[in-house]
Formats: sequence, structure tokens, C-alpha cells
Amino acid sequence: MSRHIHVIGIGAGDPDHVTVQAIEALNDTQVFFAMDKGEAKSDLIALRREICTRFIREPGYRFVQLPDPKRASEGDYREVVADWHAERTKIWARAIATELGPDGVGAFLAWGDPSLYDSTLRILDAIGKQAAEVEFTYDVIPGITAVQALTARHRIPLNDVGEPVLITTGRQLRRHGLSGSAVVMLDADCTFATCPADTRIWWGAYLGTDDELLVAGTVGEVGARIAALRSQARERHGWIMDTYLLRAP
Repeated sequence: MSRHIHVIGIGAGDPDHVTVQAIEALNDTQVFFAMDKGEAKSDLIALRREICTRFIREPGYRFVQLPDPKRASEGDYREVVADWHAERTKIWARAIATELGPDGVGAFLAWGDPSLYDSTLRILDAIGKQAAEVEFTYDVIPGITAVQALTARHRIPLNDVGEPVLITTGRQLRRHGLSGSAVVMLDADCTFATCPADTRIWWGAYLGTDDELLVAGTVGEVGARIAALRSQARERHGWIMDTYLLRAP
């Protein structure tokens, strides 16, 4: 046998969104690896611990918190991300080798779903290629995404009849503009404000948590309100996770 890693999607913030498959994987895990992003984001680790406490039937598991390397704020975006991932790869490889026995089972709990704007799978692949001495297998348990949570809370379909939808970032929206429907993630700059005033927007932050915020309307009607709410919430919590759906007029 060799080490095994579960990559478990845990949803956007509501423990009730954890799937039966995820619960079985949680109960199969001995060591949970979590990135320590500092005091401002300690809520994210606390929720992971809450999920384990709620769903794991037998005690005996443990958490290993890993320091998250600081990502540079300047430079070419792709190079910055590549350097950040390289540092994470070193930290994760060392942790898997030292914290998990040769036939142990570990897990990374991915916010939302591991397939969507999450680096876990890329880093585990990099460890397999770059650290051959750290042998392990891994599987992926899908989770409910922020996209699903957003549309469910607003009670809307993701796309118009027979029309596609794009999932993108604020950086790409600013570069290419809006055509049709688009879900925008990882936008720290309220890029929706660059869209025409009659563009429809459905916005949500801290989806599935007690701090959830929801606003819907046109950019002209609610854009300034969303920007103010976002700024206030970020200052209050020290971090924010928000997602929005845009639909061109």
C-alpha cells in the first residue's frame, strides 16, 4: 500500500452541502492538511474543523496547518502564480512525507469544488512529477460550487434558454468585456462597474454562511450598493469571497 490523499469539495460555506460521498471520505481520513492564511482568514480553517466535528463518527484524526507562502503583488500574473504554486509544492511535499505514514490517508478540504479556480489538483500533480520520493495516490470528491450556491440562493437558472454561459475572472472581464452571460469570480475590483448600466447582476458573498450577502438588479441600480457592501464586509471580516452572474442586456 502507499499513501492516499482525498481531495474533498466541501461546498461554499454551508455544512449541509457536504455530500454523502464526502462524508465517507472524511471518515476514511487520518490527517487533514489545511493552509494557514493568517488570523484574518482563520474562519476558513474553523469551518473545516466544524465540518469534521459534525460528520466524522470516530475521533483520532488530526489537523496539520501548513504556512501559506505569500504571493507577490506585482509582476506578470502567470509568473507570480507559478512561483506561488512552486513554493506550495515544496511545503505540501514535505508535509505529506513527514506527517503521513507510508500507508496513511490524508485529505485536503477544497472550498467549493476542487475543479473550479482551486490550485489543489495542480499542486498535487506537481508533487508527483517533482518529488518522486513522495509516493501517493489521490482521488477527487466533487463539491457544490459557489456558482451553484449563487444561482440557488437567487432562484435563477445559470443561462438563458439555449445559450452558453462563461465562467471567468474579473481580470478577464476587464480585458474582454461581456457578451451574453458570465459568472465572475476572483474579482477584487468590482469590474462589473465597467459594464453597461442595464446589465443584469446577481451578486453573493460568503454564500452558505451566516454572513451571506445577496443583491440583484441592474448594474446601474445596485452597482454602487454592491461596491459599498463589499468594502464594508471585507473590512469587518478581513477577507471576502464573492461571486456574481452578469447577463448582457
